[in-house]
Amino acid sequence: MFAEVAIPVYVNQTFTYLVPLELQQKVQSGHRCLVSFSNRLLVGYIVNISPSLPEGLDEKDLKCLICLIDEQPLITTEILELTRWMADYYHAPWGEVLKAALPVGINTPVEVMLSATEAGQELLRSEKAKSSKKWQLLSKLNESGQISLRQLQKELSISHIMSTARVLEREGLVTIQQQLGQPVVNPKRQLMVRPTEGLSAQKLTEQQRRVVEALKSPLPHSTLLKQAGVSASVIRTMQKKGYLEVYECDTYRDPLAHLPSSPILDLSLCPLTAEQSSVLSAICSHLEKGEYATFLLYGVTGAGKTEVYLRAMRRAVELGRTAMMLVPEIALAPMFSRRLREHFGQTVAILHSSLSEGERLDEWQRLRNGQAKVVIGARSAIFAPIKDLGLIVVDEEHDPSYKQQETPRYNARDSAVIRALKSKAVAILGSATPSLESYYNAQSGKYGYLHLPTRIGGRPLAEVEIIDMRAVFKRHGKVQVISQELQTAVGETLARGEQAIILLNRRGYSSFLLCRSCGLAIKCRDCEVTLTYHRETAPRLVCHYCNFQRPVPTSCPQCSSRYLHYVGEGTEQLEAIFKDLFPTARIARLDRDSARRRGAYEQLISAFAAGEIDLMIGTQMVAKGHDFHNVTLVGVVSVDAGLGIPDFRAAERTFQLLTQVAGRAGRGNIPGKVLIQSYHPEHYALKYAAEQDYKSFYEHEIKFRRAMYYPPFSVLVNLIVRHKQLTEAQTIAAELYKQLRTAAQIEPTTRILGPAPAPIARLKGNYRIQIMIKARSRVRAKEVLELAIANSTTKALEAITIDVDPVDLI
Repeated sequence: MFAEVAIPVYVNQTFTYLVPLELQQKVQSGHRCLVSFSNRLLVGYIVNISPSLPEGLDEKDLKCLICLIDEQPLITTEILELTRWMADYYHAPWGEVLKAALPVGINTPVEVMLSATEAGQELLRSEKAKSSKKWQLLSKLNESGQISLRQLQKELSISHIMSTARVLEREGLVTIQQQLGQPVVNPKRQLMVRPTEGLSAQKLTEQQRRVVEALKSPLPHSTLLKQAGVSASVIRTMQKKGYLEVYECDTYRDPLAHLPSSPILDLSLCPLTAEQSSVLSAICSHLEKGEYATFLLYGVTGAGKTEVYLRAMRRAVELGRTAMMLVPEIALAPMFSRRLREHFGQTVAILHSSLSEGERLDEWQRLRNGQAKVVIGARSAIFAPIKDLGLIVVDEEHDPSYKQQETPRYNARDSAVIRALKSKAVAILGSATPSLESYYNAQSGKYGYLHLPTRIGGRPLAEVEIIDMRAVFKRHGKVQVISQELQTAVGETLARGEQAIILLNRRGYSSFLLCRSCGLAIKCRDCEVTLTYHRETAPRLVCHYCNFQRPVPTSCPQCSSRYLHYVGEGTEQLEAIFKDLFPTARIARLDRDSARRRGAYEQLISAFAAGEIDLMIGTQMVAKGHDFHNVTLVGVVSVDAGLGIPDFRAAERTFQLLTQVAGRAGRGNIPGKVLIQSYHPEHYALKYAAEQDYKSFYEHEIKFRRAMYYPPFSVLVNLIVRHKQLTEAQTIAAELYKQLRTAAQIEPTTRILGPAPAPIARLKGNYRIQIMIKARSRVRAKEVLELAIANSTTKALEAITIDVDPVDLI
């Protein structure tokens, strides 16, 4: 028997292993296994079992599976099929995709174990102590017996432990082995208490009677103490007398435990509009037939898309199937979870990377066991092992956050469409500002098209005004961060007891630090970007790409001048400015820094919704998915930076961000107003955003895409060559370009652009060279890429990042 195994290494192929006789009755596709690969022990994933040897292989050359890691396969057939498609489409190693599909907490690491040999122990006994690294390491191993490399690195403060151990191994003083370690996370155990059969007949004290009254069913030990109002000694006494049984069991780590329990929402209390009902009917028609369909749901902000999602998900569950909802930001998941709990109670699971490893594992197990029928999460929730999937909702489908920016570089939105296809499910892609590709697919008939053209209750869209900052500069004779118009509008809004949102899509206090004498802009040590000045907690300069930090200098590092100038503004500075302007107002900031602590985002949003905050200043986090009925003013500061990004989607992103944040105003009974500050008020993205006219923007932008041969009229594959040495990166890029040009000759319409330095030419210590494949179809792009990769060296492949359908060309 032979097992096809996907291994998480940078090789786009699977490997065949012999299945030992003792495993042949147990082994199945979806099992994790331990294998020997290139003189290492690695965890692999069995993707196929075959009784016959694949053609071209010789059985005597094959290695055996070492062991199976799990009693039952962890990976379902559906997830195997989805990950195989993703590996093929995104040109990623299948093993890497499968590893990403499982929660981190379930990973079982392979440990490197070290121990001193008899010769090493004898050497320590016969010689005097020395201060060398070799001697320190050998002494530690002699003390500890066998110890893992991971533990050694914690306990020994010496550098290059592994290279020192290799030297000792060659001298016969140390042995180095590999073995399967313990899972990263274990089940959480909890003390439980239950009554014995003879309890009711016993004579009990007053405290013991309170225990019995509280103990109608088994209870956690800590809960029983609180409910009965007794100490632990009372429970111990009753246990010794045989009145109670105290035992341990696994307990569920509920990430939504802080939410109050509430009865399932009565839908009759929330009637749908005629438009919502029509859209829901079209979705449910396919749900009830059990057939695949993908719909683009384009609805203006405040049109009630979320209510349609929830009703469709409820219908899927009523039909005995399950439902999935993807949101673009991790921070949005808890907010939507509240709504889902109102509809589905405890059958809701939440999956995202901000959960603890234990919580994530427990939620994943609930989905796998069928205890949860509905799952919500960010992009990684696309891998949820939910059974009999009937509906997938992708909220804010245009958001670039759905694209993973590290291997495997998948797009959860597009993967959701494929998962729906394979599951005979319905996929809903919802947005007030659909991506051009999705809207094009809906217009061409590839997706169904659903439209919600008006806000709930007939409320008007907010009135939008663009403030020309060139005129403001001319009027004041200097740069103004906040125009008088915006300042006045904020003051009037707060005076009426209403709330306002200010958007500045740049965190920190100032964009960078500039020397006015020599012109030096202080940059990151490892990236070709300037450091951002942060003032909160402790003044420091921070790289927003690699998180390198350094103290703020008092003089220029290059010319020693003390004339240093802070350039640009971020959300921290904006918060300080508005606090000076409106000292009595309750002002808060929402960005990645202020929401870093777990639960901070939810607390800020809840406080703003409750009216405890008057003015919220933030990055794009304030623009997504919120429904604040008392917000009547939105101000946008410094919108022009987004238009200047070297990316063909810059105008689309700017339009989407402005339209989305404008949609936060006027969602209650009071009409809203939006003020946008810009030095380019005539730009078409701003003009159509001010009119909140998506269709006109689409018609304008799609002509540009067609003329320039950009998606949706072509397929892009972005290749980034990375290397610590610039000359090496250039050499690899030149060779790759040559291979791509040769391969592209099979299809004259395929273009190879580059090689050229990437917009960020150095990132995290690596120089970056960019090459772009532009092809008429995905089939042609794949053929060219695979031909070029097949002729490249292993060394070159390790330096190449492949990004199919990139959403970010930086």
